[in-house]
Amino acid sequence: MTIDWLPDRGIRRAILALGAAGLTVIATGALPEALWLLGLGVWAVIAAMMIELVYRP
Repeated sequence: MTIDWLPDRGIRRAILALGAAGLTVIATGALPEALWLLGLGVWAVIAAMMIELVYRP
């Protein structure tokens, strides 16, 4: 029986939300070819990946 620790679920939600927001911004920036939106989205995805790598529950 595994009991999820509440802060672990919160971090997981934050990672998923940051990654999803980053991918949405990338897709939004790709349509009008706005490089600043692409860059912002890429940095959001990189931040989500770094949190995932550093914080492993």
